[in-house]
This record gives sequence, structure tokens and C-alpha cells, in this order.
Amino acid sequence: MSQPRGRPFAAGNTHGRGRPKGSPNKSSSPEQDVLDGYAGKLMLKCISMAGQGNVAALRLCMERILPARREALFQLNLPKIRTTQDVNKAEKVTQAMARGRMTASDGEKVMSILEMRFRIIDSAELESRLARLETQASK
Repeated sequence: MSQPRGRPFAAGNTHGRGRPKGSPNKSSSPEQDVLDGYAGKLMLKCISMAGQGNVAALRLCMERILPARREALFQLNLPKIRTTQDVNKAEKVTQAMARGRMTASDGEKVMSILEMRFRIIDSAELESRLARLETQASK
């Protein structure tokens, strides 16, 4: 092992520098290249078949026009949570669910985040109290 680890190429070697910025990715396979060549014709045929009532073609076209809906965004203004008592002030989550502004699953996710935040703050507070007690005990 004469060369140091991490430097397998000689200085000035342009082949060991990786892919140049902005260069396109390689196509995944030769089959993909062939399919890409017919993409326009295939799409027109699929649309034509959907227009004639082919349910599978119609479903395929509709999935491209209207893709499956992702989770909706919602805005919720919560107070700053710096202490464990501040977590109790975040009752806006349950109010938003009760008013229909947030789904139960979204509320569950937010409550899970609040619970994690509570645990982090609680651990930090416990650690600081323990450190104070240890310093008082050592005096």
C-alpha cells in the first residue's frame, strides 16, 4: 500500500474528480431509452382509448391529470413552548380539531410533536435541577 488512503489518483488526474456539475444522469436502461422514444405516441394512444371508454386507460389519464391528493397544509399559531407549563397552553390543537379546521390525524401528529417537545424540556429541566442539587450537596 504505497499510496495514502483517500488519494488513489495522481495529482492532475481529471478522471478521479467525479461527475462534472450540471451533467445529466445516465438513463436507467436501454429499454427506458426505447420507451422514451415512443412516449408521445403512447400518451396519445392512451388518451384516445380513454376517450373510447377504456376504463383502465381513463384511470391512467386521470391519475396523471389529478394525482393522489397529499396531506393538506394547515396553519396553526401556537405559543412559544419553553417550559413544561407552556405545553398546556397549546390547547389550540384540540380547539382546531373541534372546529373542523384540522383532521384528527393531523391533530394527533401535532400532539405527538408537542409531547416530544415536552419530554425534551422536561429532561433539560430535570438535568439542571439535578446539577443544582449536586452543587448544593457538595458545599
